[in-house]
Amino acid sequence: MLRDRTRLLLGLIVCGCLSTPAHAQIQFGREPIRYGTAPVNDAVTRIQKSLDSGETTLAYDEKLGYLPAILDELAIDSSSQVLVYSKTSFQLRRITPSRPRALYFNEDSYVGWVRGGDVIEVMATDPEQGEIFYTFPQKRMAKPRFVRDDGRCIVCHASSKTQGVPGGLVRSMFVDDRGQPHYAAGTFTTDHTSPFSERWGGWYVTGTHGQMRHMGNIVATDDEKPEEIDLDPGANLADLSAKLDVEPYLTPHSDIVALMVLEHQTQMQNYLTLANYECRMAQHHDQVMNEALDRPKEHQSDSTKRRIASVGEKVLRSLLFVDEFPLTSPVKGTSGFAEWFQARGKRDEQGRSLRDMDLKTRMFKFPCSYMIYSASFDQLPSAVKRHVVDHLHEVLAGNDQRAEFAHLSQDDRKAILEILTETKPDLWKQGSPKRDEKDDPKSR
Repeated sequence: MLRDRTRLLLGLIVCGCLSTPAHAQIQFGREPIRYGTAPVNDAVTRIQKSLDSGETTLAYDEKLGYLPAILDELAIDSSSQVLVYSKTSFQLRRITPSRPRALYFNEDSYVGWVRGGDVIEVMATDPEQGEIFYTFPQKRMAKPRFVRDDGRCIVCHASSKTQGVPGGLVRSMFVDDRGQPHYAAGTFTTDHTSPFSERWGGWYVTGTHGQMRHMGNIVATDDEKPEEIDLDPGANLADLSAKLDVEPYLTPHSDIVALMVLEHQTQMQNYLTLANYECRMAQHHDQVMNEALDRPKEHQSDSTKRRIASVGEKVLRSLLFVDEFPLTSPVKGTSGFAEWFQARGKRDEQGRSLRDMDLKTRMFKFPCSYMIYSASFDQLPSAVKRHVVDHLHEVLAGNDQRAEFAHLSQDDRKAILEILTETKPDLWKQGSPKRDEKDDPKSR
């Protein structure tokens, strides 16, 4: 019996199950994740079931194909449109600065449309598996179907730029007048922590942002020194008609606020997926080791505790906008996206929502991510969710005064705690049962 356990332990070491995340990318293709084979429950699979049953049909538009119908089914508003002219899609041959790819999104679905493209690109969020990638044909068909990607997308969308899990990203780069990135000059994966001066290279940007400068709306003209670009010509543009023919697109905008939200949301979602994967992987490892070493099934190793705590802190930091780049000028979009986005927020009795935007010194008035309402957060494994919820409460209650949370004033913490207590009343029950009535903001 001991010899069998020893063989199993040696097998685990050889196959890499004892490798730490610092030395190996998460192996999400095998147990317990099974990314390519486990059933998924995202918005696309639900629509496909409705299409299969005949309950839903998709109208075909002669100019835009199935784009309007798919956006309607996914409840994505056209004000979310952002335009990217870098050749960073597998349909890259059809993308240039004069023919950018259009992206549209809401909280859990992302749609890419290329003029004259063969397919529509869709990325949909499964609460446990992360981002799932699909294509949809752009030719009129009696029974068109979403086709799940066979692995091409995760070559780029499952790397260090997406926290090592299948995810989305906003990438900024130096791009020439054909849309070809100068990769040797470096690229930036951007989120709410990124300096404005590193954002949106290869993207169009409409909106005002004062004295701040970004890399959007311009191309690198010097092939020898592409990083030496003048950012002023791309600043504070409200109209793109001098850059491209906007008529074929749903709107003439590539809204700056939509871009800022997209940056935050993609990386916040990636951290949630990472937390889900890491916790499940760590617990699976314990199960195997417990059996091999004849330990109690419920035994949790110190390494698993550390892994859960580490990834839980990453989620917490992203939720609370730690290291957010401070805005030094007000930001204002052009498409109405900010209004549409804020209208979707859950509000407390005082009318406050975590979707309320500031856009003067920071992105949100109450710096706690609206992604805390997502199915991805709700379906985190209980161990990592307890860590996040407990530590979130400690921060908001003022009991955690670490320097990394110093950007949260006492009023910020109080307001966020009150909003969450009213709009997500079961949240604190999902942490450890150790709080008493004095921790309830309504009791103060």
